[in-house]
Amino acid sequence: MVLDPVSVAAAPAVVDTAVAWLWTLALFALPGLVAAVCWTPFLLSARLRALFVALPPAGRLAPSYVGVALALSVPYLVGVVLTVWLVDSAGPGWSEGFLDTALFGGVLVGFVAPAVAGAGLPRLGVDWDPTGYGPGTWALLVAAGVWYAVVAAVPLVALAVGMALPGGY
Repeated sequence: MVLDPVSVAAAPAVVDTAVAWLWTLALFALPGLVAAVCWTPFLLSARLRALFVALPPAGRLAPSYVGVALALSVPYLVGVVLTVWLVDSAGPGWSEGFLDTALFGGVLVGFVAPAVAGAGLPRLGVDWDPTGYGPGTWALLVAAGVWYAVVAAVPLVALAVGMALPGGY
C-alpha cells in the first residue's frame, strides 16, 4: 500500500476540522443538556411524562425529553450568537444583548412553549393529556416553562452583570 503524500499532509487538517465541528456541536448542545438535568423534577408529573411520550419518537420518554430540552435552548443560543456577531464588544453592548436574550428567550420558553404544548399540539392531533387540558395542566406547563426560562437565564444574567462591571470581561 502506497500512501499519497498529499492525503497524508491533509489528514491533520481534516482531523482539526472534525474536532472543531465536534466542539461547536458540544458548545451548542451543552446549555440544553444542563437545562434538561435541572428540569428533571418536572418528570415526576405523569402529565408531562405523557407529553414527552406522545412526541416523536412516540412511545419513548428520554429521546423526546432531551430533544425538547435542546429545542427550548435554541432561542437563547440564537440570541447569544446574534449578540456576539452583531454587537460591538466594547461598552455595554454585549451585556445588554445577553439581558435581552434572557428576557425574550424567557417569554418564548415560559409562555409560548406551554401554549404550543397545551393548545397547539392537540389541534395537530397529538392528544397527550389524560386529564383533559384543565387548569392543572396549564399551571404545570407554565411552571415548567418558567422554570426552564429561569435556569437558562441565570448564566446569561450573571454574564451580563459581570460584563457591565468596571473592567468588564
